[in-house]
Amino acid sequence: MRFAHFLLGSALVLATPAIAQPAMSGESPQAAAASTAGAGPAWQTAARLKRGVNIIGYDLLWSDPAKARFKARHFGIIKQGGFDFVRVVLQSFKHMDAQNRLDPKWLATLDGVVKQATAAGLGVILDEHDFNLCSEAPDACEPKLIAFWTQIGERYRDAPDTVLFELLNEPHAPLDAARWNAMLAKLIPVVRATNPNRTLVIGPTRWNNLEELPGLELPREDRNILVTFHSYEPFRFTHQGAPWTPEMAGLKNIPFTAADEARIKADYDKVGAWSKANDRPVLMGEFGAYEKSGTPMEARARYTATVRREAEAHGFPWAYWQFDSDFILYDIDKDRWVEPIRQALVPNAK
Repeated sequence: MRFAHFLLGSALVLATPAIAQPAMSGESPQAAAASTAGAGPAWQTAARLKRGVNIIGYDLLWSDPAKARFKARHFGIIKQGGFDFVRVVLQSFKHMDAQNRLDPKWLATLDGVVKQATAAGLGVILDEHDFNLCSEAPDACEPKLIAFWTQIGERYRDAPDTVLFELLNEPHAPLDAARWNAMLAKLIPVVRATNPNRTLVIGPTRWNNLEELPGLELPREDRNILVTFHSYEPFRFTHQGAPWTPEMAGLKNIPFTAADEARIKADYDKVGAWSKANDRPVLMGEFGAYEKSGTPMEARARYTATVRREAEAHGFPWAYWQFDSDFILYDIDKDRWVEPIRQALVPNAK
């Protein structure tokens, strides 16, 4: 079933919210940076995206929609809060059968998400997020990724151009640059068979590390690719106390320093130079500082504001990690923004 069909006829998975327009602030530094950008379709997409947030990767929505924490009305809240797009985190492999066919119920939920986000005036990045499974076993992953994008490509071939496809989040060893580039040489034609004009989002290896950008091989003739990187440096600050990272789990009281601010600017200068040299627009697809280990809010907000400011100054649209779960931007239990973080992301937000 294609996107146009469910827009016209299918039942909603989520209830339709009333949408209000976000408060407008002054011209973003990103607007000034856009004057030096290229003119291809991916550059046009990048100019439209601006400010985003990652959503619903770990929500019960996918397994039992009745137990979802994220509701349809949150799309309106995101839009009203000053954001332009959502990056929808999809862990699809566990919703495939033995023939790699996606569960129709899971697809219906995804249809509802895309429809509701689009109705709220938000752009949508569909991010295939089975990065650990793919990185641990690239040969087993490849047919699943091909099957996923074959099905999603067909289903959303008629979706508006505000829907983007991110082929895989954060590939890392043993899915190294050579293996990832070889996989991309198969994946990109699969998507282009049904979506020749869709903007794709593709990042380098080592968890979308900016230092790996020079090793990323993309089809020279395909100018509708938005290149992504993730930005969690200084890692000892952003991940102090994170239980899933053993070397960081016991850390605390790591400050965010002026030297850290200078490093972020220098790193983004490197990305900007690569972008200009290769005529490829760039998305900064994840950043944030873990909040459950006692790191002072003032330090987390200053880090967040620094990254946002530098991204916009360099002309990179960005997506904060994440709306709910951890690193949170919105407290669903209390039904309110984490205001110091939102203000760091959207200054003068109302």
